Amino acid sequence: MRPLSLNVENPKEDAWYLEPGPIIPMTQKAYVALGSNMGDRTGNVLLGARALNGIEGVRVIATSRLYETDPVGNPDQPRFINAAAELEVSCNARQLLDGLLEIERRFGRDRSKEQRWGPRTLDLDLLLFRDQRIDEPGLTVPHPRMAQRRFVLEPLCDLAPAVVPPGWNRNIRQALEALTQGAGA
Repeated sequence: MRPLSLNVENPKEDAWYLEPGPIIPMTQKAYVALGSNMGDRTGNVLLGARALNGIEGVRVIATSRLYETDPVGNPDQPRFINAAAELEVSCNARQLLDGLLEIERRFGRDRSKEQRWGPRTLDLDLLLFRDQRIDEPGLTVPHPRMAQRRFVLEPLCDLAPAVVPPGWNRNIRQALEALTQGAGA
């Protein structure tokens, strides 16, 4: 897996780069994973990140670097572009999830007709929401497979290396190091 930058000489001039904003308590933050392996992969992720600001009660405050990764579960498909976004939220988790699903639909994704772990124009996953543990039909936070996915932890580590997700006994950086040593996805 390798990070991508649109402007290698000066990433702060990158169209993707967002300067870190003010310090916001975890009780008002959420983290979302973004991925695409169909069409203009980079463009889909960039536009998907911008579209997050259109969800009521959501403001993107930082974004990770872009990473090109191998597909997991079904290797017979194009490579992914992955990233993560840090959000300031005043909505609830269900409202945020509904907004994420609506953005995916606008990008042409139909979860009811797709193959599990198949190709997608845009995949948005709610990873962390405030400091909450949530287990409801269709909504589990922290994301249940986050600790086994390097393509999620690596971009998330760009944004929140010291955050300890609810129910975990280690922070994001430590989880990534453990996964990397174990050669996980």
